[in-house]
Amino acid sequence: MPEVIFHIRWPDGVEERCYSPSTIIHQHLSAGQSYPLDDFLARVRAGLIEASDRVAAKYGFACSSAMDQLARIEANARRYSADDAPVICLSLQ
Repeated sequence: MPEVIFHIRWPDGVEERCYSPSTIIHQHLSAGQSYPLDDFLARVRAGLIEASDRVAAKYGFACSSAMDQLARIEANARRYSADDAPVICLSLQ
C-alpha cells in the first residue's frame, strides 16, 4: 500500500511531519489548504481511520501506525482553542 507523508503547520507556526498508510488521505486534505482546527481534526480523523480500514481489508489487521499518528495529532491539537488560526496542510507526498 502506498504511504503518504503529509506536513502540517499548527496555529503557532510549529510544523509537523505526519504519516498515512494510504493515499486515501488525499481525499480529506489538500496541499496548501488551511482548515479551521475542528474541521482539520474531523478530516484527518476520517482520513486516518479510512486508511487504517484499508490496511485491515488488505492484510487482516488495522494499522496501528495510523492510529498512533491520529492520537499524536489529537494530543497536539489540545494546545489550541477553536478560536486559533487554522491548521495548514503544507504538502502531501
